[in-house]
Amino acid sequence: MRPLRQLASRFVTRGGIVFMRMLALLPLGLVRLMGCALGWVLYALVGARRRVVKANLMLCFPELPTPEIRRLTLQTFVYFAQAWLDRSWIWHAPVSWVQRRISLNGAVNELQGTAPTVIFLPHFVGLDAAWAGVALRVPRPSTTIYTDQSNRLVDRWILRGRRRFGNLRLFGRVDGVKPIISAIKTGQPLYLLPDMDFGPNDSVFVPFYGVPTATVPSLARFARLGGAKVVPVVAEMTPTGYNVRVHPAWQNYPTDDALADTAFMNQQLQGYINTQPAQYYWVHKRFKTRPVGMPDVY
Repeated sequence: MRPLRQLASRFVTRGGIVFMRMLALLPLGLVRLMGCALGWVLYALVGARRRVVKANLMLCFPELPTPEIRRLTLQTFVYFAQAWLDRSWIWHAPVSWVQRRISLNGAVNELQGTAPTVIFLPHFVGLDAAWAGVALRVPRPSTTIYTDQSNRLVDRWILRGRRRFGNLRLFGRVDGVKPIISAIKTGQPLYLLPDMDFGPNDSVFVPFYGVPTATVPSLARFARLGGAKVVPVVAEMTPTGYNVRVHPAWQNYPTDDALADTAFMNQQLQGYINTQPAQYYWVHKRFKTRPVGMPDVY
């Protein structure tokens, strides 16, 4: 039975990838409409994850009434589904289409040249659009830390998509810090996505929307060890594609206080989220790790 299940899994996976390749050729409006419908379906059927989103929003926005929390929860699922289907054209559509749909603006000069740089790339739904937008217009080799997917076909598909527009070098978590620091010092920007709950190991508790939140202090650590500036990049989904904004490098960062630096990162992230709250990755259990004695929020 196991070989049969594996065969069925490969068939479904290949079918899904073929579907995404075909979807890439459809008008953006139709892709977004399909994503909206998928988001409604997920909201209705995936109750456990719906409760996670609601719990996150209620913790972070306690002042909002219940109907507004419900609206933001539904909108989160819609944006999540639309962004997932958008990977079809980001990874498979003609390059000219992608260039037309993804704009890059703001302090783009911060990403040019060879100065050691760590890019703070928070988990907004437009994450892959941000990658593509920068790679298309700033042809500079870069690096990131990647966790292998359990499905090898999906893993290869994701890697191929994310490497489509540039020379992206991937490090596994088992590779350690030294090769990453070496890459930063040689002028290869590191894309870092530290705004997830990676468990109690190596995390510190700092405020995130006033809630003590387990946060890895890796952003300040890599910037300090690599002698690098930190440049935030945030993508916003728009009706015509994505707007990828490069923010100015943080001044006087990092300091010698890793706790204060990590709290500062969360504070800045709050500001980015407040401009587009439904586009943040609330489906993640951001508050899964709790300080001793504090109750489970999920």
